[in-house]
Amino acid sequence: MLLEIVVPAYNEATRLPGGLDLLTRKLVELEVPAAILVVDNASTDATPQIVRDWSGPVPVRLLHCARRGKGAAVRTGLLASTAPYVGFCDADMATDLGALDEVLRLLGSGLHVVVGSRRHPGSLVRTNHNPLRRLGAITFNRLCRGLVGGITDTQCGFKFFAGPLARAAAADLRTPGFAFDVELLLHCRRHGAQLHDVPVRWQDVSGSTFSVRRHSVGCLRDLARIGLISWRYAGRPSRPASVSLKASGALRVDLPYEQFTEVGRYRAG
Repeated sequence: MLLEIVVPAYNEATRLPGGLDLLTRKLVELEVPAAILVVDNASTDATPQIVRDWSGPVPVRLLHCARRGKGAAVRTGLLASTAPYVGFCDADMATDLGALDEVLRLLGSGLHVVVGSRRHPGSLVRTNHNPLRRLGAITFNRLCRGLVGGITDTQCGFKFFAGPLARAAAADLRTPGFAFDVELLLHCRRHGAQLHDVPVRWQDVSGSTFSVRRHSVGCLRDLARIGLISWRYAGRPSRPASVSLKASGALRVDLPYEQFTEVGRYRAG
């Protein structure tokens, strides 16, 4: 496979069939060898069965992640990947998949990290978010901008990487919740990668499990811990991306979440 796309899924029985249909049709249109990795994040509905029963022109593989949290699910998928290019998108496909053409072009040109940004001047965003959630998103992105090289939208669920770099960065990922994107991008920078954002067409889709009231405190706590990780590595020189890309091919992907970090750090430098 040239491209593998991870789709984290927690109780997505309603939105997943439409999302998989859109994604498979786009991948067929791209005419590149591709596969989809759906990570069932301890769903209690029919999500796993939908994936098992799925058939179509693009391989769809079911993975399981018992540890709850979008970050834990994405980590599981990235570490299970083997393709030269890998990324993840949300099950609702809120980000228009037309952006994949530009993503693949940029990765093929040698960029290591390409992320969708709803705050890019060229983006078209249609949202039904209430003012509190919009304010929270703006505040969160401003707080973490310095950690991720100036990227203005860390939380858009549309990110793609050179595969070995993604696996090296995911091996050190310790944030299981919604703030995981920040730590993942931080580890990419640690390995010497430049982050590049692209405009997207993004449509708000109902059914998100994120709640400002329930999750904001946890996100801020995780962000503070990620800041400490950044401070910890601030005095160390970044490893060139080429070194990490070469070394990370030896990463194992079958260790439990809690046991993985030290092995990943040793392998990836």
